Amino acid sequence: MTDRTDLTPGNNPAEKALLVGVASGPRARLETETSVEELGALARTAGAQVVGTIVQERKRKDPATLIGRGKVEEVARTAEAKRVDLLLFDDELSPAQQRNLERAVGRKTLDRTQLILDIFARRARSREGRLQVELAQLDYLLPRLTGRGALMSRLGGG
Repeated sequence: MTDRTDLTPGNNPAEKALLVGVASGPRARLETETSVEELGALARTAGAQVVGTIVQERKRKDPATLIGRGKVEEVARTAEAKRVDLLLFDDELSPAQQRNLERAVGRKTLDRTQLILDIFARRARSREGRLQVELAQLDYLLPRLTGRGALMSRLGGG
């Protein structure tokens, strides 16, 4: 896809990625750290350079940003200090959460599902395989297009 993040090695210098995870519930810290390590391996497979990890322990995930306001500020400071290009969240982000995080931090923000779809897209060889992956990406992207072309969506009457 053209408007997706392309982490393919050789196409551009490796994007610097900051991994972000949220631990909630008993024994969650260890499970989250293991999951974030796996996310880092996926990021490296996609050609990104992992430059840091932030894990927040929360009883409930914030509906607006997944992580708390203070943690969003910490992520923004870390991203600036380490010149991060990309935030990778271990949890699935809602379209609103992704949009809010991108606005707050000023960096591209992807979740695990988007990263995996990008890896599949890069590795698909057959025409059918490429089409299936692109369809999956478009299905995932559709709810994230809110507000784009809103003026065109109104029917004229009169």
